[in-house]
Amino acid sequence: MREVLAASRPFSWINTAYPFAAGYLLATGARVDVALVVGTLYFLGPYNLLMYGINDVFDYESDLRNPRKGGIEGALADPAVARTVHRRILVACAVTNVPVLVWLLLLGDGAAAATLAVVVSLVVAYSAPRLRFKERPVVDSVTSAMHFVGPLLYALVLTGTDLGERTAWPVLLAFVAWGMASHAFGAVQDVRADREGGLASVATVLGAHRTVVGSTVAYVLAAVLLLAVPWPGSAAALLPLLYAVNAARFWSVRDADCERAHAGWRVFLVLNLVTGGAVSMLLIAVARLA
Repeated sequence: MREVLAASRPFSWINTAYPFAAGYLLATGARVDVALVVGTLYFLGPYNLLMYGINDVFDYESDLRNPRKGGIEGALADPAVARTVHRRILVACAVTNVPVLVWLLLLGDGAAAATLAVVVSLVVAYSAPRLRFKERPVVDSVTSAMHFVGPLLYALVLTGTDLGERTAWPVLLAFVAWGMASHAFGAVQDVRADREGGLASVATVLGAHRTVVGSTVAYVLAAVLLLAVPWPGSAAALLPLLYAVNAARFWSVRDADCERAHAGWRVFLVLNLVTGGAVSMLLIAVARLA
């Protein structure tokens, strides 16, 4: 059970549960009901186990070559028991996800069910054999972004929110840009390890330097998009700039020393917590004004 829990990356649970819960609460005027509780709990644990557990199982050979695996950035089973651990992870994914997904699919209308189905399908497609979206450059970044934007999008569709509203579309698009930038920047540190393991990614194709440049630009784009949100929500435009500055510190990184970007990734993990706190304060301010 410890191995299964580690595979779900508990440190990152909040990154998917928060967007769903925040979106649902804002869209319903802070209504607390069964859908909010079940949805938040699903995107907190089971969803992350499915996303990261499948990744740990099918990326195991390349992860063995990656020095940063084996902690909060990725579980790594002991080779002596890896097959058993991986089987348990896949069984746990099915047991924790299928019943809740069936309930959620029956909860909303057709649009909500279709949205959830696409979001979960992308989670599986990212790492599953044959599909392996994570090895399709650019598609990998888009898919990874949807892992985090998806819960928010599902909450908005489930509550019948008009996605064309001035508050909704800039946030969704900015979140996609932020997610793509974060995935790309995270892939920089693994360029050599991925190539040695025979894996492709946006960073292995573009190279470390160009990926850092693209990531920095995408963060800035996210900030620009958030300026379209009514005040005080538009103050959130400052937050992606923190990530842009962090990524830009590694502008000079090249494939040969790509591992240097790992220091920036550690800062990224801390920035997520700081950003979450700031967004919480902004959401409270927006709700009070509304």
